[in-house]
Amino acid sequence: MKPVIGVMPLWDEEKDSIWMLPGYMDGISQAGGIPVIFPFTVDREETEQLVNMCDGFLFTGGQDVASELYGEQPLEGLTVDCPKRDGMEALVLEQAMALKKPLLGICRGMQFINVMLGGTLYQDLPLQKPSETVHYQKEPGGVPTHRVRIMEHTPLAELLRKEELEVNSRHHQAVKKLGEGLKVMALSADGLTEAAWYPEYPFLWLLQWHPEYLCDKDENSRALFARFVQSMQ
Repeated sequence: MKPVIGVMPLWDEEKDSIWMLPGYMDGISQAGGIPVIFPFTVDREETEQLVNMCDGFLFTGGQDVASELYGEQPLEGLTVDCPKRDGMEALVLEQAMALKKPLLGICRGMQFINVMLGGTLYQDLPLQKPSETVHYQKEPGGVPTHRVRIMEHTPLAELLRKEELEVNSRHHQAVKKLGEGLKVMALSADGLTEAAWYPEYPFLWLLQWHPEYLCDKDENSRALFARFVQSMQ
């Protein structure tokens, strides 16, 4: 049987609705999994039932992580969060980790899981860590915009067999302090953590870039989704 993967929904505040980028779904499907978009719910019994139904979980991109979750006041006018999404994902993450189910976090997903593990974030990179590295590229999102250096002797290096990787980038927040148990797998030229993993957990990978924009044409992005799905087989 194919593994079923719960995908955290994207939120459109203007339309008051959930939505999804097809790349997340396609990346999972191409790798042999069945993606299922979760509803927005902060009911513990409902999330527990959903978590028990799934073999793994993809934490997607989207709004900023509420700064209160890592003990800071928001920078006025520079952050846009979604408290209901934070609440739902906190429940899903807690319940999924209790069952040791595989987790993949992309962009906001990386930032959120990092915070839930005790880490912190740069709320706004242009203000707090200005750099010549382009971290928020304009459209199209599927074009690499900067390189990351892959750390030796990490699962990412073992998978891709590369020392560097060209990645796309669409974020204005990033990991400042790594959460407890996380280790760096890739760094940008300006020293930001671009990928991380949790060695003491069966499978927990975090990526700051967006393989969902690239998986239709890039073998490295397909390999990332494939590794995630294979962790459940």
